[in-house]
Amino acid sequence: MSKIRIGIVGYGNLGRGVEAAISQNDDMELVAVFTRRNPASVTIKTANVPVYLVDDALNYKEQIDVMILCGGSATDLPEQVPHFAQWFNTIDSFDTHAKIPAFFDAVDEVAQKANTVSIISVGWDPGLFSLNRLLGEAVLPVGNTYTFWGDGLSQGHSDAVRRIEGVKKAVQYTLPIKAAVDRVRNGDNPELSTREKHARECYVVIEQGANAAAIEKEIKDMPNYFADYDTTVNFITEDEFVTNHQGMPHGGFVIRSGESGENDKQILEFSLKLESNPMFTSSVLVAYARAAHNLAQKGDKGAKTVFDIPFGLLSAKSAADLRKELL
Repeated sequence: MSKIRIGIVGYGNLGRGVEAAISQNDDMELVAVFTRRNPASVTIKTANVPVYLVDDALNYKEQIDVMILCGGSATDLPEQVPHFAQWFNTIDSFDTHAKIPAFFDAVDEVAQKANTVSIISVGWDPGLFSLNRLLGEAVLPVGNTYTFWGDGLSQGHSDAVRRIEGVKKAVQYTLPIKAAVDRVRNGDNPELSTREKHARECYVVIEQGANAAAIEKEIKDMPNYFADYDTTVNFITEDEFVTNHQGMPHGGFVIRSGESGENDKQILEFSLKLESNPMFTSSVLVAYARAAHNLAQKGDKGAKTVFDIPFGLLSAKSAADLRKELL
């Protein structure tokens, strides 16, 4: 049986994670990595796999079954995904929740015409958490759903801060507010504003001569990222950054608090505790790459989300084996 041939666009934390995840899946192989940097400057771990300029990707259309796009949501993916969907089945981790409907429409228009499959917004949120929000609402239609993130480093929010002029390095941590979590787990079903559920904390190294006050204001006023939260911005030295902010832990939980039957209180909870946010996200991307290939083989096309993908398509096992071993 031939292996699913994977290409990677972008070789940052997420791209390296995708490479590692592919090595754990026997039905897949990495064909090439595409980068905006000088390919000669990029060293990957997989032996005998070439690195090319991203502009050369179209030359390898016939050699790649699924292209996994590992850029950032702020500026990379809105341009790259519709572009690559013209020629490749694609997977991406676009995570700006408020913009997902418009992003879906833009990708779907291209993928429908090109007869390609593009599964968008894959990861753990959006992604696995989205599925558990849906499951909770479907099983417990009377109730409320709560999503908490952290404590942990957010890749998308950190990337958004780093793109501000004058910022040299930055990370952003999302912190669930304990009092809110306790009320939900107690079954109180509270009405919580965005600001009451989470706080955001940024650690920023600025370029020499940069205006710290202006950078702090731009961070705190950034729509879809920080404007709706109590945000603390800490300006630190590069040495402090290297010493204290190299890890990428994250996690969180989705809680559905509802009722069934004769007002019986029921709580459904799904949680993640991650030592490496990008490595876990990459593993999710790779599983959905298998699904994209399976759908394309059946003649499907267009943009998809995790809601459209049966779980069985994520697995390398046959339907018969899944029924025997996991059902």
